[in-house]
Amino acid sequence: MRSPHRIAPESPPGNQPENPPETDADITSPRHADVTSPRHADVTSPRNPYEELAALAPHPLEEFLQEDPADGADAEAPWQPPNHRRGSRRRRNRFAGLPLAAKVLVALAVGAAFLVLADRWALLYAEHEAADKLKEQLGLSAAPEVDIEGFPFLTQVLDQRLDEVKVTVPDVAADRVSLAKVSATATDVTMKGDGLTSLHGAVIGRMRGEVLLSFDDLNRELGASQVTFTGHGRDQVHARGTLPVAGHDLKVRADARIERDGDRGVATDIDRMRLGIGDMATYRPGPRASEGLHLSRKGARRVADESAKAKALLAVPTIAKRLGVPDDAVREALRSDARLNDVTGSPQFVDDVMRLNLIDVAMGHPALLKRLGLDPALLRGLSELTRPVLADRLTLAFELPELPGDGSVRLADVKVRKDGIRAELEGSGLAFGR
Repeated sequence: MRSPHRIAPESPPGNQPENPPETDADITSPRHADVTSPRHADVTSPRNPYEELAALAPHPLEEFLQEDPADGADAEAPWQPPNHRRGSRRRRNRFAGLPLAAKVLVALAVGAAFLVLADRWALLYAEHEAADKLKEQLGLSAAPEVDIEGFPFLTQVLDQRLDEVKVTVPDVAADRVSLAKVSATATDVTMKGDGLTSLHGAVIGRMRGEVLLSFDDLNRELGASQVTFTGHGRDQVHARGTLPVAGHDLKVRADARIERDGDRGVATDIDRMRLGIGDMATYRPGPRASEGLHLSRKGARRVADESAKAKALLAVPTIAKRLGVPDDAVREALRSDARLNDVTGSPQFVDDVMRLNLIDVAMGHPALLKRLGLDPALLRGLSELTRPVLADRLTLAFELPELPGDGSVRLADVKVRKDGIRAELEGSGLAFGR
């Protein structure tokens, strides 16, 4: 089938003109159209910018594929083992750059530190030796605590004179009690000896101290009597507790006045001692009429209210006479309860019964006490518990132990404090050692 268009005859390749003449149709053809027009942009595809950048960048394998000229030189050099030895140049001293003043200060600081250590070591040695000598010379159960004051210590040793020495001795035995603590401060102490290791004694120019008799220690040491001591005022001590007598625990009350006894002792004047036998009777040791064993008001009222006990008292003529009851009234009271109530119902009868000393009654009529509700064995125990015996069981007196060597120590003042009895000490010219 023939094409409707005219097909131009092909000319031989050698006969084609290089630049065929352009016709008006060619000028108006799309090839000569404006490239900036939108229509032309839709027809012609734009160039890719990444391809242009890729053309400008170097190839990534160029550096890897190129040979390093230095590698060839190293390959030709023979192999040698590594040298691990230090260089011949000596390292620079760290202190070489410090100024001279800083070096001097460092040297002085190090020297001062060694001197301080030597001084403290000598101080500890001297304190330990002094504590051992005091324990041996005073016969103490434990070594005292010795503190030598003043710094430096070695200069005091060279001068053979100490400024101040503090000594604390715990648990010092003093008669039947133990002193909780004896503390003293000595001044103007002169040492005996040529050096630190050759010291053999000391002389104390002046000494002041304090002695403590603790209430806690008293309560523990006198715990068999179960008595508690408490301070009251400047010189008063109250004793409260129980005291076992003939198998009975009696309530004990006593007041003691503390005072200085000479230069080395503390005395106690015990007063108002009494033992309570329940609510029935009270015992006060002593020879006076108000002392002895007496019924309490409650106990006397109980005797007056109980007919058997009242008749037992009136049946003894000596007791009826002490009560002031006439013989006729006694005979009628023993026969008639109504007359007995008339005699025992008066307030005077209760007061008269309270004035009876039951210990005197027990001497001649021991069975009467049992009818009154009292144990005869208790009466015998109370009769042996005289005032001196009871006072000795409650005494707080003590005396300072004598110190060996020369010098003197005395008690300056005695005071009662909340924690115990405190006494001030004074001394001078005390010599210890050889």
